[in-house]
Amino acid sequence: MLFGFDNESDASSSAPADGTAASDGDTEPETSTVEPDPARSRRFGLLGLLAGMTVVAVAWALWPAADSGLTQDDVDSAVETALDERDSAATAANAYEQIEPSLVVVRALGDDGESLGGGVVINDEGQILTAHHVIVDASSIELTLADGTATVGEVVSVDPERDIAVLRAQDDASNLVPAILGNSRTLKVGDPIVAVGNPSGLTGSLSSGIVSGLDRDVQSSAGNDVVFEGLIQFDVPVSQGSSGGPLLNAEGQVIGIVTSLPDPTGEGRFTGIGFAVPIDIAIGIAADEPSQ
Repeated sequence: MLFGFDNESDASSSAPADGTAASDGDTEPETSTVEPDPARSRRFGLLGLLAGMTVVAVAWALWPAADSGLTQDDVDSAVETALDERDSAATAANAYEQIEPSLVVVRALGDDGESLGGGVVINDEGQILTAHHVIVDASSIELTLADGTATVGEVVSVDPERDIAVLRAQDDASNLVPAILGNSRTLKVGDPIVAVGNPSGLTGSLSSGIVSGLDRDVQSSAGNDVVFEGLIQFDVPVSQGSSGGPLLNAEGQVIGIVTSLPDPTGEGRFTGIGFAVPIDIAIGIAADEPSQ
Protein backbone atom coordinates (compact mmCIF):
# COMPACT_ATOMS: atom_id res chain seq x y z
CA MET A 1 0.00 0.00 0.00
CA LEU A 2 1.30 3.48 -0.82
CA PHE A 3 -0.45 6.60 0.48
CA GLY A 4 -3.77 4.73 0.84
CA PHE A 5 -3.94 3.22 -2.73
CA ASP A 6 -4.51 -0.55 -3.03
CA ASN A 7 -4.56 -3.13 -5.79
CA GLU A 8 -8.13 -4.24 -5.13
CA SER A 9 -9.65 -0.92 -6.19
CA ASP A 10 -7.59 -0.89 -9.44
CA ALA A 11 -8.73 -4.43 -10.33
CA SER A 12 -12.41 -3.68 -9.76
CA SER A 13 -12.27 -0.70 -12.11
CA SER A 14 -11.52 -2.99 -15.16
CA ALA A 15 -14.73 -5.10 -14.81
CA PRO A 16 -18.31 -4.19 -15.70
CA ALA A 17 -20.46 -2.98 -12.90
CA ASP A 18 -22.70 -6.05 -13.11
CA GLY A 19 -19.81 -8.48 -12.93
CA THR A 20 -20.29 -10.01 -16.50
CA ALA A 21 -17.52 -10.23 -19.06
CA ALA A 22 -17.56 -7.67 -21.89
CA SER A 23 -18.23 -9.00 -25.46
CA ASP A 24 -16.03 -8.32 -28.50
CA GLY A 25 -17.46 -5.49 -30.55
CA ASP A 26 -21.30 -5.65 -30.28
CA THR A 27 -21.61 -4.09 -26.84
CA GLU A 28 -19.93 -0.89 -25.64
CA PRO A 29 -18.19 -1.32 -22.33
CA GLU A 30 -19.85 0.49 -19.54
CA THR A 31 -17.91 3.20 -17.83
CA SER A 32 -17.27 2.22 -14.23
CA THR A 33 -16.97 4.76 -11.47
CA VAL A 34 -14.92 4.32 -8.33
CA GLU A 35 -16.52 5.58 -5.18
CA PRO A 36 -14.17 7.52 -2.85
CA ASP A 37 -12.86 5.49 0.09
CA PRO A 38 -13.83 7.34 3.31
CA ALA A 39 -11.05 5.64 5.31
CA ARG A 40 -8.44 6.68 2.78
CA SER A 41 -9.67 10.27 2.80
CA ARG A 42 -9.40 10.36 6.55
CA ARG A 43 -5.82 9.08 6.33
CA PHE A 44 -4.91 11.84 3.90
CA GLY A 45 -6.53 14.42 6.16
CA LEU A 46 -4.69 13.18 9.24
CA LEU A 47 -1.32 13.18 7.45
CA GLY A 48 -1.91 16.71 6.23
CA LEU A 49 -2.87 17.91 9.71
CA LEU A 50 0.25 16.34 11.27
CA ALA A 51 2.51 17.87 8.62
CA GLY A 52 1.01 21.29 9.19
CA MET A 53 1.42 21.05 12.94
CA THR A 54 5.08 20.03 12.53
CA VAL A 55 5.83 23.04 10.36
CA VAL A 56 4.19 25.38 12.86
CA ALA A 57 6.10 23.84 15.81
CA VAL A 58 9.47 24.15 14.06
CA ALA A 59 8.76 27.72 13.04
CA TRP A 60 7.74 28.61 16.60
CA ALA A 61 10.93 27.06 18.06
CA LEU A 62 13.19 28.89 15.64
CA TRP A 63 11.43 32.23 15.86
CA PRO A 64 13.19 33.61 19.04
CA ALA A 65 16.67 32.74 17.70
CA ALA A 66 15.90 34.31 14.34
CA ASP A 67 14.42 37.37 15.99
CA SER A 68 17.47 37.87 18.29
CA GLY A 69 19.97 37.53 15.46
CA LEU A 70 21.90 34.87 17.46
CA THR A 71 24.40 32.94 15.35
CA GLN A 72 26.55 29.88 16.00
CA ASP A 73 29.58 32.15 16.30
CA ASP A 74 27.81 34.04 19.08
CA VAL A 75 27.15 30.79 20.95
CA ASP A 76 30.75 29.60 20.51
CA SER A 77 32.07 32.94 21.76
CA ALA A 78 29.86 32.87 24.86
CA VAL A 79 30.98 29.32 25.72
CA GLU A 80 34.64 30.25 25.28
CA THR A 81 34.24 33.29 27.53
CA ALA A 82 32.60 31.20 30.26
CA LEU A 83 35.42 28.65 30.13
CA ASP A 84 38.05 31.38 30.32
CA GLU A 85 36.39 32.87 33.41
CA ARG A 86 36.27 29.46 35.06
CA ASP A 87 39.93 28.79 34.31
CA SER A 88 41.01 32.20 35.63
CA ALA A 89 39.41 31.56 39.02
CA ALA A 90 42.23 30.43 41.29
CA THR A 91 41.74 27.24 43.28
CA ALA A 92 43.35 26.21 46.55
CA ALA A 93 45.93 24.28 44.53
CA ASN A 94 46.76 27.39 42.51
CA ALA A 95 47.08 29.44 45.69
CA TYR A 96 49.42 26.90 47.27
CA GLU A 97 51.58 26.73 44.16
CA GLN A 98 51.99 30.49 44.26
CA ILE A 99 52.82 30.78 47.96
CA GLU A 100 55.00 27.68 48.35
CA PRO A 101 58.35 29.31 47.38
CA SER A 102 57.77 31.98 50.06
CA LEU A 103 56.97 29.68 52.99
CA VAL A 104 59.25 29.45 56.03
CA VAL A 105 59.16 27.00 58.94
CA VAL A 106 60.02 28.75 62.22
CA ARG A 107 61.41 26.82 65.20
CA ALA A 108 62.08 28.77 68.38
CA LEU A 109 64.20 27.12 71.07
CA GLY A 110 64.01 28.22 74.69
CA ASP A 111 64.05 27.07 78.27
CA ASP A 112 60.54 25.69 77.88
CA GLY A 113 61.40 23.61 74.83
CA GLU A 114 60.62 24.14 71.17
CA SER A 115 57.87 26.26 69.65
CA LEU A 116 56.90 25.57 66.04
CA GLY A 117 55.18 28.00 63.71
CA GLY A 118 54.99 29.28 60.17
CA GLY A 119 56.32 32.35 58.42
CA VAL A 120 56.27 34.02 55.03
CA VAL A 121 58.81 36.12 53.13
CA ILE A 122 57.31 39.54 52.39
CA ASN A 123 59.93 41.59 50.52
CA ASP A 124 63.21 41.58 48.63
CA GLU A 125 65.06 42.47 51.85
CA GLY A 126 64.31 38.99 53.13
CA GLN A 127 62.00 40.05 55.95
CA ILE A 128 59.84 37.25 57.29
CA LEU A 129 56.55 37.74 59.11
CA THR A 130 55.45 35.34 61.84
CA ALA A 131 53.44 35.43 65.06
CA HIS A 132 55.15 37.00 68.05
CA HIS A 133 54.01 34.30 70.47
CA VAL A 134 55.89 31.70 68.39
CA ILE A 135 59.30 33.26 69.10
CA VAL A 136 58.74 35.02 72.44
CA ASP A 137 61.45 34.22 75.03
CA ALA A 138 63.37 32.16 72.47
CA SER A 139 67.13 31.81 72.98
CA SER A 140 67.62 30.84 69.32
CA ILE A 141 65.53 30.66 66.16
CA GLU A 142 65.93 28.20 63.31
CA LEU A 143 64.46 28.89 59.89
CA THR A 144 63.83 26.31 57.19
CA LEU A 145 63.27 27.87 53.79
CA ALA A 146 61.07 26.52 51.02
CA ASP A 147 64.01 24.92 49.21
CA GLY A 148 65.01 23.06 52.36
CA THR A 149 67.83 25.42 53.35
CA ALA A 150 68.26 25.69 57.14
CA THR A 151 69.56 28.92 58.59
CA VAL A 152 69.62 30.91 61.81
CA GLY A 153 66.96 33.56 62.21
CA GLU A 154 67.25 36.88 63.98
CA VAL A 155 64.54 39.18 65.26
CA VAL A 156 64.20 42.49 63.43
CA SER A 157 61.20 43.87 65.31
CA VAL A 158 58.19 42.77 67.35
CA ASP A 159 54.77 44.11 68.27
CA PRO A 160 53.32 42.00 71.11
CA GLU A 161 50.05 43.94 71.04
CA ARG A 162 49.52 42.82 67.45
CA ASP A 163 51.18 39.42 67.92
CA ILE A 164 53.53 40.09 65.00
CA ALA A 165 57.27 39.49 64.76
CA VAL A 166 59.58 40.38 61.87
CA LEU A 167 62.55 38.06 61.29
CA ARG A 168 65.39 37.73 58.81
CA ALA A 169 67.94 35.08 58.01
CA GLN A 170 71.44 35.72 59.34
CA ASP A 171 73.07 33.95 56.40
CA ASP A 172 72.85 35.08 52.80
CA ALA A 173 69.31 34.34 51.71
CA SER A 174 69.39 35.50 48.11
CA ASN A 175 67.23 32.51 47.24
CA LEU A 176 64.28 33.89 49.24
CA VAL A 177 61.17 34.51 47.15
CA PRO A 178 58.82 37.27 48.37
CA ALA A 179 55.12 36.47 48.42
CA ILE A 180 52.57 38.56 46.57
CA LEU A 181 50.68 40.67 49.08
CA GLY A 182 46.97 41.35 48.81
CA ASN A 183 44.70 44.02 50.27
CA SER A 184 42.95 42.87 53.43
CA ARG A 185 40.75 45.98 53.43
CA THR A 186 38.77 44.66 50.46
CA LEU A 187 37.83 41.40 52.17
CA LYS A 188 34.17 40.52 52.58
CA VAL A 189 32.48 37.95 54.76
CA GLY A 190 32.09 34.81 52.68
CA ASP A 191 35.25 35.31 50.61
CA PRO A 192 37.18 32.06 50.03
CA ILE A 193 40.54 31.84 51.79
CA VAL A 194 43.41 29.43 52.32
CA ALA A 195 45.76 29.00 55.29
CA VAL A 196 49.18 27.33 55.14
CA GLY A 197 51.09 26.29 58.25
CA ASN A 198 52.58 23.41 60.20
CA PRO A 199 49.80 21.96 62.38
CA SER A 200 51.10 19.25 64.70
CA GLY A 201 54.49 19.48 62.98
CA LEU A 202 53.10 18.62 59.52
CA THR A 203 54.95 21.28 57.58
CA GLY A 204 53.44 23.03 54.59
CA SER A 205 49.89 21.89 55.30
CA LEU A 206 47.06 23.64 53.49
CA SER A 207 43.46 24.07 54.56
CA SER A 208 40.69 26.13 52.99
CA GLY A 209 37.50 27.87 54.07
CA ILE A 210 35.91 31.30 54.10
CA VAL A 211 36.09 34.62 55.90
CA SER A 212 33.47 34.31 58.64
CA GLY A 213 33.93 37.72 60.29
CA LEU A 214 35.89 40.96 60.13
CA ASP A 215 37.28 43.53 62.57
CA ARG A 216 37.18 41.17 65.55
CA ASP A 217 38.71 42.02 68.94
CA VAL A 218 40.07 38.93 70.71
CA GLN A 219 41.53 38.49 74.17
CA SER A 220 45.06 37.07 74.15
CA SER A 221 45.33 33.50 75.43
CA ALA A 222 48.75 34.21 76.95
CA GLY A 223 47.24 35.08 80.33
CA ASN A 224 47.71 38.84 80.04
CA ASP A 225 45.43 41.81 79.41
CA VAL A 226 46.32 42.21 75.74
CA VAL A 227 43.41 42.42 73.31
CA PHE A 228 44.19 41.86 69.66
CA GLU A 229 42.11 44.30 67.61
CA GLY A 230 40.77 44.31 64.07
CA LEU A 231 41.39 40.64 63.35
CA ILE A 232 40.10 38.59 60.42
CA GLN A 233 37.88 35.73 61.57
CA PHE A 234 37.86 32.55 59.48
CA ASP A 235 36.64 28.96 59.58
CA VAL A 236 39.80 27.37 58.16
CA PRO A 237 40.94 24.48 60.40
CA VAL A 238 44.13 25.50 62.24
CA SER A 239 45.94 24.23 65.33
CA GLN A 240 49.26 24.52 67.13
CA GLY A 241 51.97 24.98 64.52
CA SER A 242 49.71 27.04 62.26
CA SER A 243 50.50 30.35 64.00
CA GLY A 244 52.57 32.75 61.95
CA GLY A 245 51.62 31.14 58.67
CA PRO A 246 50.04 33.13 55.82
CA LEU A 247 46.33 33.51 55.22
CA LEU A 248 45.67 33.77 51.47
CA ASN A 249 42.87 34.93 49.25
CA ALA A 250 41.72 32.86 46.26
CA GLU A 251 44.44 34.39 44.07
CA GLY A 252 47.18 33.20 46.41
CA GLN A 253 47.93 36.69 47.77
CA VAL A 254 48.78 37.10 51.46
CA ILE A 255 45.96 38.91 53.25
CA GLY A 256 46.79 38.01 56.85
CA ILE A 257 49.09 36.27 59.36
CA VAL A 258 47.46 33.52 61.41
CA THR A 259 47.71 34.47 65.08
CA SER A 260 45.29 32.68 67.38
CA LEU A 261 42.31 30.44 67.87
CA PRO A 262 39.84 30.19 70.73
CA ASP A 263 41.09 27.53 73.13
CA PRO A 264 38.50 26.98 75.87
CA THR A 265 39.90 23.54 76.71
CA GLY A 266 43.54 24.63 76.82
CA GLU A 267 44.47 21.80 74.47
CA GLY A 268 45.18 23.88 71.38
CA ARG A 269 42.40 22.27 69.34
CA PHE A 270 40.47 23.94 66.55
CA THR A 271 36.99 24.94 67.73
CA GLY A 272 35.52 26.17 64.46
CA ILE A 273 37.05 29.63 64.11
CA GLY A 274 40.49 31.17 63.96
CA PHE A 275 41.93 34.67 63.65
CA ALA A 276 44.58 36.45 61.61
CA VAL A 277 46.23 39.87 61.72
CA PRO A 278 45.34 41.74 58.49
CA ILE A 279 48.37 42.05 56.22
CA ASP A 280 47.91 45.81 55.99
CA ILE A 281 48.60 46.06 59.73
CA ALA A 282 51.42 43.49 59.73
CA ILE A 283 53.23 45.23 56.88
CA GLY A 284 53.04 48.50 58.76
CA ILE A 285 54.84 46.86 61.68
CA ALA A 286 57.58 45.57 59.38
CA ALA A 287 58.01 49.02 57.84
CA ASP A 288 58.19 50.80 61.20
CA GLU A 289 60.64 48.30 62.71
CA PRO A 290 59.92 49.17 66.35
CA SER A 291 62.56 48.37 68.90
CA GLN A 292 62.64 44.88 70.40
